Amino acid sequence: MPLNIQLPTARASRRILVAGAVAAALVLSGCSTGTATESSAPSAPAVEPSLDFTGPGGEAPGTLDDLALTDEEIAKVKAGDFTAAFVWHTSSEFVTAVEKGATAEFDKLGIEVVASTQADFDAATQANNLQTVLALKPDIIVATAADPTSAAATFQPAVDAGVKLAIMTTPPAGYTAGDQFVSIVTESLTQAGKLDADLLGEALGGEGDIGYMYHDADFWFTNQRDEAFKAWTAYSYPDQKIVAEEGFTDEAATQEIAAAMIARNPTIKGIYVAWATAAQGVLAALRDAGRSDVKVVTNDLDATLAADMVAGGNVVGLVGNGSTNLGKGLGMVGAYGVLDKEAPALVAVTPMGVTADNISEGWLDDYGTEPPASVTGK
Repeated sequence: MPLNIQLPTARASRRILVAGAVAAALVLSGCSTGTATESSAPSAPAVEPSLDFTGPGGEAPGTLDDLALTDEEIAKVKAGDFTAAFVWHTSSEFVTAVEKGATAEFDKLGIEVVASTQADFDAATQANNLQTVLALKPDIIVATAADPTSAAATFQPAVDAGVKLAIMTTPPAGYTAGDQFVSIVTESLTQAGKLDADLLGEALGGEGDIGYMYHDADFWFTNQRDEAFKAWTAYSYPDQKIVAEEGFTDEAATQEIAAAMIARNPTIKGIYVAWATAAQGVLAALRDAGRSDVKVVTNDLDATLAADMVAGGNVVGLVGNGSTNLGKGLGMVGAYGVLDKEAPALVAVTPMGVTADNISEGWLDDYGTEPPASVTGK
């Protein structure tokens, strides 16, 4: 049985404004966790935002189809008796689904999973988890850096030991593909942000005041996706006005933040939240306030939010990450590593917009299963 370490801690991280093609037409109004700020509606950009994006080191994304192994290479991996471990940044249904997809790929390749850890976005916890995992001497580590800056030192012992790092979304700062790690596997962040904007825009009929709750930390993956939502909202729905922006680092704080946001801005009819577990607090705040009129969109397929959506509640759209395909890509990248085969520096999986109308299709695309009875009521 793989080692499974769950060590919840408080999180602390710092904010960064992401510069990229999708944010070129925007000016981000700064705010800190727990303090509501109001902003003017951004003018619709004259030029349509680009769906192109680059990785944290300027990597251009390829696709999952760019990863392939020959029969001879597969046989070589199977004969190698390789092992793998997961050193995650946090836990969620999304991470669980990615791990499921990666484990399935490892199983096909004869790679044994010996450990799985999560750090609740705490850098010190992740450092401790890595040391515990290294004692098991895995050949491959699948990881997301909880804090990119400190992760450079955290993961250096793994690099020094020759462990092959397969990175989901966010590598340690200063690390490069083909050197300290094999490849990054992520979703197409700009496509995800556009899907969020379209889901909310369509639910609101393209007009009304909205709130924007973004991840207030130096986290490449969420930063670009959040900014893409703003860019596409400004371009595609110029009659929707962002009247309040709130950053958060602690998922447990989102209920309080959302409660303050809607109290100060009662005209809000829609809210974007960076990801699903953070959106659960927003949903609780809306229910407490009796605000059934406020529409919510977020990223990741979460059973609690999906059940609310299917029942006609506040949630009107979720963006699936293609989680099992992300996992498959990470498993393939791990195999590339032990074969010393050069992989694409960045691999992007296509996300999917999910509503109550296509929940079964979306769940199958993301998790490879039908949605649970708690979602469908069946």
